[in-house]
Amino acid sequence: MKVKVISRSEQDFTKERTEDVQKVYRNLDPALHPFEKAHEYTRALNAAKLDKVFAKPLIGALDGHADSVSCMAKNPRRLNCLLSGSMDGDIRLWDLAYRRTIRQFPGHRGAVTGLAVSHDGEHFVSCSSDCTVRLWSLPQTEMGEASGTDIETQEPVVTLQGKNGFRALDHHWKGPLFATTGAQVDIWDHNRSDPINSFSWGSESVISVRWNPAEPDVFATTGSDRSIVLYDMRVSTPLRKLIMQTRCNALAWNPREAFNFTVANEDCNCYTYDMRKMKSALCVHKDHVSAVMDIDYSPTGREFVTGSYDRSVRIFEYNAGHSREVYHTKRMQRVFCAKFSGDATYVLTGSDDTNIRIWKAKASEQLGVKLPREKGKQAYMEKVKQRYKFLPEIKRIDRHRHVPKAIYKAEKLRQTVANSDRRKDDRRKRHSAPGSIPNIPARKKKIVQELE
Repeated sequence: MKVKVISRSEQDFTKERTEDVQKVYRNLDPALHPFEKAHEYTRALNAAKLDKVFAKPLIGALDGHADSVSCMAKNPRRLNCLLSGSMDGDIRLWDLAYRRTIRQFPGHRGAVTGLAVSHDGEHFVSCSSDCTVRLWSLPQTEMGEASGTDIETQEPVVTLQGKNGFRALDHHWKGPLFATTGAQVDIWDHNRSDPINSFSWGSESVISVRWNPAEPDVFATTGSDRSIVLYDMRVSTPLRKLIMQTRCNALAWNPREAFNFTVANEDCNCYTYDMRKMKSALCVHKDHVSAVMDIDYSPTGREFVTGSYDRSVRIFEYNAGHSREVYHTKRMQRVFCAKFSGDATYVLTGSDDTNIRIWKAKASEQLGVKLPREKGKQAYMEKVKQRYKFLPEIKRIDRHRHVPKAIYKAEKLRQTVANSDRRKDDRRKRHSAPGSIPNIPARKKKIVQELE
């Protein structure tokens, strides 16, 4: 007769030192754990609730400008370096770690409409409504070494004069070139006093410009004639033009999928397009209740941040129709510029109330150094939430956001109008001949024409 017994060696279950962690043996056979899913669901529910408890996204504000913050620029070589320009012509260099102004760059007599840092981080370019473009030198000392309360000022290296006021600019990703927009698109060289090339398609002014991060000779612009235009420096004429029903205020390329770009539109939505096929949008990102003023992608390419005229900041996933996060404060006014930090951990916004605010990219994320066990615990909780995120209770808690009363009422009104238009279209199709009224999807509805 065979008798099965449990045999354990005392040496395997004895600590060598008192500080050693007790070794625990687990049998992962699912038949022995019939309530595993119930336990994991409870953990996922608790994790979703704790995210709301610890959601404190606002870190601080940079106070120093005397007028509305109109534009910002990041240094690709330093994480703690930020440049900001305001409507009164003031340009400031900030140390984000110490939250203070390191240097001021006086010179512009009009509103600063564009800032861009060179690819090597040694220079930056600014443009203004006073018809000038200025090339500045960035300080090469460590940001934290600056001491004292006096703010240093610096003179521009070169001042370039234009015929009209400039609306925006962007620096080339590789060479000493930058593009400015206004009555037309001009390409400038650091060593030349006149544009080396100019592009135009129509007589309307150009609002924004962005170079492609992967194909250095390609860039895109948005214009006041509701257009999105693609250019290539290797040819003398623009490549393609897309006309929408409403104007686009800003444009951003996806750094990981560089053939895709997203535009911030006046109709409260953002639209993602593929530059190879622009007859239909890849995705329509909704949630804002007023014009979207600025947009910027995360370095990971998985999400982007938008700033809107409705005094709120939203973070979208690159392929999601609705935002995953919304930030607002009582004092924050209309948001004119928004940027992701270089490590995708923070979001920076400049608004009409003269402040630059620093937010967490993830509202409940724990900042600072984390122990390995804390990292493992947080990774496990994120995985459990992802597994059960479609269950009703967890989905309700995860999606809920407190928004200001004005935004809440505007959302309800927009939803009522959308439902009314949908019912009207259904009735019109029901009482018309079959096929006489085409069914236009939302991704194509806002496109008027595509020109080549």
